[in-house]
Amino acid sequence: MPETNSEKVHKLVIIGSGPAGWTAAIYAARAQLDPVCYIGVPKQNPSLVLPGGQLMLTTEVENYPGFPDGVTGPEMMALFQKQAERFETKVIGEDIESCDFSTRPFTLKTSEGAEVRAHSVIIATGATANWLNLENEQRLAQSGGGVSACAVCDGALPLFRDQPLAVIGGGDTAMEEATYLTKFASKVSVIHRRDELRASKIMQDRYLAQPNAEVLWNKVVMDVLGDEKVAGVRLKDTVTGEESTLDVKGLFVAIGHTPATGFLEGAGVAFDDKKYIKLDGDSGRTNIEGVFAAGDVADSVYRQAVTAAGMGCRAALDAERWLAAQGIE
Repeated sequence: MPETNSEKVHKLVIIGSGPAGWTAAIYAARAQLDPVCYIGVPKQNPSLVLPGGQLMLTTEVENYPGFPDGVTGPEMMALFQKQAERFETKVIGEDIESCDFSTRPFTLKTSEGAEVRAHSVIIATGATANWLNLENEQRLAQSGGGVSACAVCDGALPLFRDQPLAVIGGGDTAMEEATYLTKFASKVSVIHRRDELRASKIMQDRYLAQPNAEVLWNKVVMDVLGDEKVAGVRLKDTVTGEESTLDVKGLFVAIGHTPATGFLEGAGVAFDDKKYIKLDGDSGRTNIEGVFAAGDVADSVYRQAVTAAGMGCRAALDAERWLAAQGIE
């Protein structure tokens, strides 16, 4: 039976289940806030938010403290969930589709048609990489076959070391990712659809100063080649229409991210110009009392598992203090 407005009001509802959401749940559960975590439902398209967040598309995580031999993204998220459930976090496999923060207690509506009431909410829905939406790109991204949207996360993996790699994009993020990859790759090719980059000159110069860096101008990727692993990309010249093949062993898509905030439209939460949630200074507080945010949904800069986890901790502590100030223990 769906919950109704006459039923229980939860002290804290957490929306999302990546490093930020699970860390918030661990802290909140240990503080006896009885958190309920809505983790979403599984989706085939990596352009959509997945339970467990973007780490569910990461085969090997080597830069999270405490895992000296590395750990797969899905395994890490399973461990996070197990730890949260150890402290009796209630986990519900549904999406939150809309929120009403105009009155307290807040009302959230789920994908199953339920109405959930909460005194406080932590939003930890993350962000998704913008993909080209090519069939083979999506398949190899999900299988760990050499397509990635995060060079800092994956670029140092053995799969990519001393191999030719490609980066799609032309902005500062693409230059930063490509420059990082030059430390490990035999060659890095930035693929850009125009004849000039959007990135700042300093970022361009930093990349182009590397001896193993190049830019392929006026090119778009038509297909990603390879069965189990990336073997190359098929390119099309945007001026001449000529097609060619570039042999690479890894493809990094750096054309931006989209925060998962669509379900908050009309809820009154303040966003920045990129639709990331605005936070109040160095805190997890949003512009609405009792509503907090953590992780990539509120971070357009770092987007790392460890920073997301730290933000989850911060949001949970802020929620605990806010609830105590309201007399809700």
